[in-house]
Amino acid sequence: MDTAEHLTWFKSSRSGAEGGQCIEVAASAGAVHVRDSKDMAGLLLHLSRDARTGFVGLATAK
Repeated sequence: MDTAEHLTWFKSSRSGAEGGQCIEVAASAGAVHVRDSKDMAGLLLHLSRDARTGFVGLATAK
């Protein structure tokens, strides 16, 4: 499993400098990783690429 220090993290371009409720994501060979941008040392969510694709599909369904 990749550790957070060895991943390249990306925050939404819609995130403002004032903080707020933001997540960051990073991709590795076997998973997509998600963390709270306000607590970078906190818990990480690791999703398989298939699980991430399903989640995004449901979250963006109209």
